[in-house]
Amino acid sequence: MYDLVSKRNWFFALSALLTIPGVIFILLGGLKPSIDFTGGTEWEVRYASEPSAAEVEAFLIDAGYEDVVVTELPDGYLRIRTEPIDLAPPPTPAPATPTPAASGSASASADASAEPSADASASAEASAGASAEPSPSPSPTPSATSSPSATPSPTASPTPAPVVEGTEFAELQEQLVEEFGEGTPRSVRTVGPIIGADLIRSSAILIIIGELFILGYLWFRFGFRFGTAAIIALLHDVVLVVGTFAILGYFLNLEFDALFVTALLTIIGFSVHDTIVVFDRIRENRVRHAGEPFGAIVNHSILQTVGRSIITSLTVIVTLGALLLLGPPTIRTFTLALLLGVVSGTYSSIFNAAQILVAWEDWAQKRRERQRQAARA
Repeated sequence: MYDLVSKRNWFFALSALLTIPGVIFILLGGLKPSIDFTGGTEWEVRYASEPSAAEVEAFLIDAGYEDVVVTELPDGYLRIRTEPIDLAPPPTPAPATPTPAASGSASASADASAEPSADASASAEASAGASAEPSPSPSPTPSATSSPSATPSPTASPTPAPVVEGTEFAELQEQLVEEFGEGTPRSVRTVGPIIGADLIRSSAILIIIGELFILGYLWFRFGFRFGTAAIIALLHDVVLVVGTFAILGYFLNLEFDALFVTALLTIIGFSVHDTIVVFDRIRENRVRHAGEPFGAIVNHSILQTVGRSIITSLTVIVTLGALLLLGPPTIRTFTLALLLGVVSGTYSSIFNAAQILVAWEDWAQKRRERQRQAARA
């Protein structure tokens, strides 16, 4: 039988090698949050002259925008981020809908223009025609809805403008087009700083509450040591994923968005789910193999569950790998975080959580032995 427990120090060293660089880059500020967290305006565009990111960034800085980040995307587009820019048009009064006159009377025209809808104006004209002097020819009074008009109504066929005139964003776009040629925009969005701060606070609360509930359940279900070991392995997975994004953000300017928080919560659930399977087998084997060393029981339990854990994880890894390579770019960050978390969660459940229990038990036995020796002395 292969002894995994005796090599636990190597597994701990590998975990430290994977997580410590990420922690260093987190402290160096490698994490690059998107505008979902920081607030600002972000749009993707491609200009005719195909300027570089440095040229566009220098132009925007000269134009008075200090907090500017321009990133070149693989498909030739530029992602430009600045501080929040006004995208909404200025408030304008609603245009009055012209209504053709139904009779030559001035009072009928006044009644028709005072009514808000075409049906109401038709009823007003009909009542005005009935109260007027009778005409020698009994021809019906024309209605506002049935009479032809030479000019169409302004609300009949609205034509949306590509850029809202009179806004700060429209003026900036005109300056960029004059400098770099005609632009082909693909997307634009803006997020206020208050919304970004609320999202950060809500995300932190969600992660903390989720881990506390998991810790409480594991303490109740398995005991203090099992629950603490599972939380340590869980923190290993979270630190590895966040640290990897910090490294990629430092060197490749990779940003994380709101879906990244969803991925972290999913990783937490997946990692604990796999750890509970191993812990449950350890608890069963402690009853079946009472009297054996705790390390041997843990090693036997790991070997019984390792095949199931790896096969289950491989099915998820294959799916996530296909999404990462062939899926849309909008969920690529989410998919990458999940892929890292699934791999790390499988590793930590087998080689960290259960090994921490063995190390803790060995430390407790040595402590009890020292206490007994001290009592004899």
